[in-house]
Amino acid sequence: MLAVAAATSDPVSTTSLDVSLPMWAGLAVLVVVMLAIDFFVFARGGKTVTVRESAIWSVGWLAVALAFGAALWWWHGAQAGSEYLAGFILERSLSLDNVFVFAVIFAYFAVPLAVQPRVLSYGIALALVLRLLFILIGAALLASFHFTFYVFGALLLYTAWKLYRHNGAEIEPEHNPALKLLRSRVPMSKTYAGHRLFVRSAGAWVATPLVAVFVVVATTDVVFAIDSIPAIFAITQDPFIVFAANAFAMLGLRALYFLVVGAMDRFVYLTHGLSAILAFIGVKMLLIDVWHPPIWMSLAVIATVLTVTAIASVVADRRRGGTGHSRPEAPEAHGEEDDSADAAAPTAPRAAGDVIGSDDPDDRSAEETRPLETTLR
Repeated sequence: MLAVAAATSDPVSTTSLDVSLPMWAGLAVLVVVMLAIDFFVFARGGKTVTVRESAIWSVGWLAVALAFGAALWWWHGAQAGSEYLAGFILERSLSLDNVFVFAVIFAYFAVPLAVQPRVLSYGIALALVLRLLFILIGAALLASFHFTFYVFGALLLYTAWKLYRHNGAEIEPEHNPALKLLRSRVPMSKTYAGHRLFVRSAGAWVATPLVAVFVVVATTDVVFAIDSIPAIFAITQDPFIVFAANAFAMLGLRALYFLVVGAMDRFVYLTHGLSAILAFIGVKMLLIDVWHPPIWMSLAVIATVLTVTAIASVVADRRRGGTGHSRPEAPEAHGEEDDSADAAAPTAPRAAGDVIGSDDPDDRSAEETRPLETTLR
């Protein structure tokens, strides 16, 4: 399948790297190593995660991603490097909506702060596997069936319209079919047990609410992969570049989450900007036979839209006194009000030294370690 996916027959002048199996293996090893670093080093030893630490890690992951792009530019030329950079910026900007959705899921299930980093790590790892699968399938379809470009273009326009209409990604866990099936078939406790997925209750094994969280995160990963993968194929059809851009955009998402989740409400025009970018890319795919814009134009459009929406958001937020309210509110945590208030995902900006997460349940304060009676219908 790797060979089929690599032999794209795109009418647009994009890079088609002669990628051998060892190169794919090398990229896979690099991604796994970086995932391990993010999992075991970031907030290692159960230490709490602060905004300052998240900022440092976010800058570090960005530096690694840019270094990979520079290496790709050096060994495979400016076209390959430019396509990777444009794809990385696109996927990184789209990942900001992942941050909001994770916050909604954590609030809905009243996920303890100490458990959130672990859930994020597993979610990111699963997302990478799913994206690799969709990338290989998508590249093979584009190589074999030209009309796939039109299908992807229409899908992107629909996604752009949906994003603009609802002003953000829709996430309603209570309507998730997989979650409904899980609740109907698997006995589930009402209390979290640290990072454990199953516990014994009354002599029988039952699932903890964390299983439900993973199910919703997994199905959400599928939706995001379906929405984002067609977008980057408008920039390049080389599966190696597509996966590399996706992988480096997703790596460090955990640090990015703890860095910006409290301030997401201030980016009041973010979804409008993402909608405009997806619409531009959708039109580009639909006109692929008659319009072949250079890669620098895609870079310029993405960078300009993100810059304009960021500036407009800052101006609008200051005019409202820094309250930020365009994002839909996260659903009320499904649990006892007193117990879930401190465990829900953070929704307000925090100072640089504020504690916002931990990998070790034993490090939680007494207030956080109280049982979280989460009503799972």
